[in-house]
Amino acid sequence: MPLSGNWPVGVGRVVLPEVDSTNAEAARRAARFAGPEWILALRQAKGRGRRGRAWQDPAGNFAASYLLRPDMPPAQAALYSFVASLALQDALVGATGRADGFALKWPNDVLLHGAKLAGILLEATGPDLAIGIGVNLVAHPDPEEGALRPVSLMGETGLRIAPEELLDLLAPAFAHWQAQFTTYGFAPIRTAWLARAARLGERIVARTTHDTYEGTFEGIDASGALVLRGGQGARAIPAADVFF
Repeated sequence: MPLSGNWPVGVGRVVLPEVDSTNAEAARRAARFAGPEWILALRQAKGRGRRGRAWQDPAGNFAASYLLRPDMPPAQAALYSFVASLALQDALVGATGRADGFALKWPNDVLLHGAKLAGILLEATGPDLAIGIGVNLVAHPDPEEGALRPVSLMGETGLRIAPEELLDLLAPAFAHWQAQFTTYGFAPIRTAWLARAARLGERIVARTTHDTYEGTFEGIDASGALVLRGGQGARAIPAADVFF
């Protein structure tokens, strides 16, 4: 049962002691989809990040996936990564009672004091979508060369929050932004996301599989692509890793 009375109506809540990956568990449950649900694992043995990277997830950290069946084309459903990041930041602000220090990094990270606190991974299974969310609540992985420095919520703020408590803040926050998205489209999501974006207006580097681009981070376009202005003008980059 949720710890608060704000759980969204019609959304399931599953808490498991351990799974391989919450997105993998969501894919298994998609075969018998009966409605949207949050799947929280108190221990995730084989978490995944973007591009097949391993996601380290010690006990006490947050690992959950939201399983839904979006009634929209796949390209539009991919914009749920921005919905999820807005909701996650709201949940973290609610947990800590402080808005300062949090920011959103394109395309799918939440930062705290300029360092990586959380990541989001979307994976589709037929008509269903799993939105995986990992947060370093009590511990963070070792830093990787060239990657953004990782931090934990407890290490940066001194606050220790249980994964179930964060889920009870995240679910209603997600429901709010999902309603904005499905009712009004991507425009309000884009506006809200840009208001929280890290390094907007600053020089950044974007690396795709084959190319590296450097320029001023001007924003995101209507498709969610990164807009980077360099010597050849503005360029929209749909997928890349961003470095500061």
